[in-house]
Amino acid sequence: MINTAIEKRKILLCEDDENLGTLLREYLIAKGYDVTFMPDGETGYEAFINENQKFDICIFDVMMPNKDGFTLATEIRKVNGVVPIIFLTAKALKEDVLEGFRIGADDYITKPFSMEELIYRIEAILRRVSGKDLRNSCEFQLGKIVFDSQKQTLTTTDSQLKLTTKENELLLLLVKNVNSILQRDYALKAIWMEDNYFNARSMDVYITKLRKILRIDPEVEIINIHGKGYKLIVPNKL
Repeated sequence: MINTAIEKRKILLCEDDENLGTLLREYLIAKGYDVTFMPDGETGYEAFINENQKFDICIFDVMMPNKDGFTLATEIRKVNGVVPIIFLTAKALKEDVLEGFRIGADDYITKPFSMEELIYRIEAILRRVSGKDLRNSCEFQLGKIVFDSQKQTLTTTDSQLKLTTKENELLLLLVKNVNSILQRDYALKAIWMEDNYFNARSMDVYITKLRKILRIDPEVEIINIHGKGYKLIVPNKL
């Protein structure tokens, strides 16, 4: 039975292994998704920027001809900073995983993987993107910065910055625990769904990104609480 909640979700799938790509496409369609399948990064990018294509999530193989998955994701992030991206790869090196997260990946799956695992990860990401917290959230004043968690923006008197989905979710958790400790394990399970080494390193990368972004107001900062987690320090009440 097709899950009507995801019936119209559009996926851009880029995979150079035709057999695997076809199998994934057919499986995802059977689960109710609308899938555009491209065999390399170049055609994948063309599909993404097509005005008639609006994707809810992207799944990219890392090693592809013409344009690899990391390059494709980097170029897509220049035109869309929030669309969720999952990388598929046969490589499990920590450096490659971290590079993927630095680019802005939402998840990273090592081959071989089960179809059920892929569906679980897709649905987990889509729940976070359109979940209850994001729908019901509003604007927060962080010193001189206005954080809008629905629009995923940080605004000052003379600039506006668009946050990625992960940056937005992590900052929202910090805001909800402002001037208090956000437990590290709680954040990992709430956003990454699992507390493991790779996810923990990914969260460290995003914390670093948020620190750099928030420097536009020197009085707003994220500090480490050793052995516990993080604390967002804001000079005024939200």
